[in-house]
Amino acid sequence: MPLLFLVFFAMNAEPLKAQYESVVMEGELGVMLGGAHYFGDLNTRARLNRPKPAASVFFRKQFNNYIALRIAGTFARVGYSDIYNTHNEFMLRRNLSFNSNIFELALQGDFNFFKFVPGDPFHRFTPYVTLGAGIFSYDPYAYLDDKKYYLRPLGTEGQGNPAYPDRVPYNTMAFCVPFGVGVKYGITNRINVGVEVAHRFTFTDYLDDVSTTYVGADKFPNIGGEPSPALLLQDRSYQTGEIIGIEGRQRGFSGQKDQYVVATVFLSFNLTSYKCPTAD
Repeated sequence: MPLLFLVFFAMNAEPLKAQYESVVMEGELGVMLGGAHYFGDLNTRARLNRPKPAASVFFRKQFNNYIALRIAGTFARVGYSDIYNTHNEFMLRRNLSFNSNIFELALQGDFNFFKFVPGDPFHRFTPYVTLGAGIFSYDPYAYLDDKKYYLRPLGTEGQGNPAYPDRVPYNTMAFCVPFGVGVKYGITNRINVGVEVAHRFTFTDYLDDVSTTYVGADKFPNIGGEPSPALLLQDRSYQTGEIIGIEGRQRGFSGQKDQYVVATVFLSFNLTSYKCPTAD
């Protein structure tokens, strides 16, 4: 019986191979769901303890069984707080926090390590790498007495203040470089599932509204006899003890840009065409 099976398999392997290879994979449409995490001036140790939701839609144009070009739109929420920095007394006393919604559009090249053929039981799985370029919008905000304040208009580090002419308001659009790895598996000739983790290196240090030094408290005039929200959100150490926000003291580290990572599971649908076999 084993010999008969081998003979049968050998007789049918070539027709099956021709059938699979006659299917041309044009591309994929897919959705991704998962989480995002931020790294920057409030999370200097790359801790993965406060993920927030993320989702993407994408179209992947397949050029062959190994190489594809992808365009993707991604939403991610990121944020962090100094209350998690229990390892660092200064950061804990600094007491800053933020959240931001990110909307990203990216163009990425994908490379499969293994040959990937829809419907082929021998080529339905592959790990891959992805690298590209993107642009994203962000607008950090924080809460004060349960009220939401967008931080950029406040100029918490003196942006736009005549006393600091070299500090201009930062843009809420920035470039990023997504780089990641993933695996995908073809459930059928039409449907794939997979997992991807992609890190974003950004070109901004203001994803968290923290970058350089504290500015003088006198640069934030009172409003109606009360301290302005800009002053109270620039230095929140008054909530933890002695004020540490002295003018010129380091508030963040401008030498390193902020980053974020997106980890997702995805479902995609293959777009295929049929290539007529040619006579030998």
